[in-house]
Amino acid sequence: MLISAFIGVLLFSLLLVLLLLRPKASEKAIEKRLQIITVQKRDKDGEGGDEPVLAPSEKISGGLAYRLGEYVQRFHFSEDLKLLILYSGSKATVGSFLLRSFLTAIAAGAAAQIFVGALPLDVAAVIAGAASQWGLLNWKKNSRILDFNTALPDAIELMARALRAGHSMSSAVEIVAEQSAEPLASEFAIVFQQQKFGIPFRDAILQLGERMPTKDLHFLITAILVQRETGGDLTEILDRTTRVIRERIRIEGEIRTYTAQGRLTGWILGALPVAMLGIINIITPGYSHVLFYDPVGQKLLYAGAGLIVTGGLIIRKVVNIEV
Repeated sequence: MLISAFIGVLLFSLLLVLLLLRPKASEKAIEKRLQIITVQKRDKDGEGGDEPVLAPSEKISGGLAYRLGEYVQRFHFSEDLKLLILYSGSKATVGSFLLRSFLTAIAAGAAAQIFVGALPLDVAAVIAGAASQWGLLNWKKNSRILDFNTALPDAIELMARALRAGHSMSSAVEIVAEQSAEPLASEFAIVFQQQKFGIPFRDAILQLGERMPTKDLHFLITAILVQRETGGDLTEILDRTTRVIRERIRIEGEIRTYTAQGRLTGWILGALPVAMLGIINIITPGYSHVLFYDPVGQKLLYAGAGLIVTGGLIIRKVVNIEV
């Protein structure tokens, strides 16, 4: 009880600190504007010196999250986390995300300690609590990229029609930003705003490719840049690019249909042992007591969890087919 009370007071104190130190609306607006006008820095020779474009800034938020973000910058995983936050479109910073993951892990571990009190489940709850934040961020990234790819063919067609009507490329980008669905509209709006600030179109569209790491968008960027270098009918190139992207989306949809049974099998096989263990303990309390408190039972639980994760990864590898 003393440990539970200490953990509860600790969580309340950390939440109160986060609430008091959260950035204001004006600070967020300044941060967003600084992100929009960020450009790739180059040295005097015009080589290298690139910095991540539109990476979430932590210099304004301040407080505990800022200090934590500054500390983890020396580790390699912080760069990968910055990219993941950027791709997901989240407003979080590295420090605030890590702090939120820590709090979630502590809360999950405290709940497991209060309601169960078994060390294996406490460890599993802490890991699951921390991993839930990473999983949520990765889900946001995949969902955002999927929405972007879905709206991209229509946006390319709209851009081609605008060019046929006599608009410039800058005006075509503005039309796409105004009439397309999110998140494509906001991303193309950033490209248009960067051009208004004087950034060359080539740099602006390459930065778009860095913010949205999708193959379909890279097809479009490559086609536009090649046309600007070698010449040719841009509208015809855009029409062909649209056909290629639509065909690729159609093939991906067919593959997902064919592999749906395999994915469902993986989810069932992974969740069934855990669900059955919970149901059995509800029907017959204490039935699996030996698994959680006996040393041999704990080893069996660890082995079972490892086999479930291994099987899930194998099934995912089989059904995950790249197009």
